[in-house]
Amino acid sequence: MAFSTTPDWFHISDEDDIVWESRPHPVSMGVGLPVGVGFALLGLVLAGWTAGDSVALTVVGLLLAVGGTALAGVRYLFWTNTRYVITTAELYKKHGVVSRDVTQFRLDRVQNTSLSQTVVGRALGYGDLTVYTAGSGDPEITFERVPNPERASRHLSDQLGEFSDDESVV
Repeated sequence: MAFSTTPDWFHISDEDDIVWESRPHPVSMGVGLPVGVGFALLGLVLAGWTAGDSVALTVVGLLLAVGGTALAGVRYLFWTNTRYVITTAELYKKHGVVSRDVTQFRLDRVQNTSLSQTVVGRALGYGDLTVYTAGSGDPEITFERVPNPERASRHLSDQLGEFSDDESVV
């Protein structure tokens, strides 16, 4: 499955295709998102009810609304600015809002992969896909809280299989 557009943070060669692209499961936004939305709504209600009666409570309500919106917005920005990509030749992980951190390496370096899911992750449909490279006992890259991790793992395994088949022909 090839995607028609490429992300703006990496350049892909003409021979390379994107086979899988995702961001973390929405659960990775944590409690900050619903708490922020709750504070924003509470602040708006407080400001609305006290608009003509108490300037101090109206200001407190507006501050709650702004603070809650900021908290929810920051959680959303971190979530939306984290991306995982598997191409026919490389893996990419990008995160960062103000600054950008992109990790990439070629599939020919991959030695082993693992998929792990907690009970909650299994129930909600997310897990971690970890990739190990030759000569290192530590994970090279981990796609955290990937939605439908079995699908991501299958795409990676398919690419590793195709890559090793291509290498054996050479």
